[in-house]
Amino acid sequence: EEQLVESGGGLVQAGGSLRLSCTASGFTFDDYVIGWFRQAPGKEREGVSCISDADGSTYYADSVKGRFTISFDHAKNTVYLQMNSLRPEDTAVYYCAADFAPDVYSVHYSGNYFDESEYDYWGQGTQVTVSS
Repeated sequence: EEQLVESGGGLVQAGGSLRLSCTASGFTFDDYVIGWFRQAPGKEREGVSCISDADGSTYYADSVKGRFTISFDHAKNTVYLQMNSLRPEDTAVYYCAADFAPDVYSVHYSGNYFDESEYDYWGQGTQVTVSS
């Protein structure tokens, strides 16, 4: 069965760094777009970043540009979210998701990067807490 397993969440001090991992089981990332989302208490879930396996193209929400980096390790069938210069407002549950998109090469194909209805598989979420 297709699954996404997340890890790497925890408690860090403002200004610190954390790396989240999302590993696929039951499938490989070929022909997929992988996204990271987050949901803070009392707020709607929002897109953070996404990457296309086909060409490696990436996209970042304005709130994390210059601080977060998304990347693949294809040998491990894993996608990472490297988070630097963390702020208290980054505190949230972080989710990874996979969108089967065999006809899509770039994440820029439509300009719609975080349409949750397009994502087929979701991880369980991992808590990230940034202290002041």
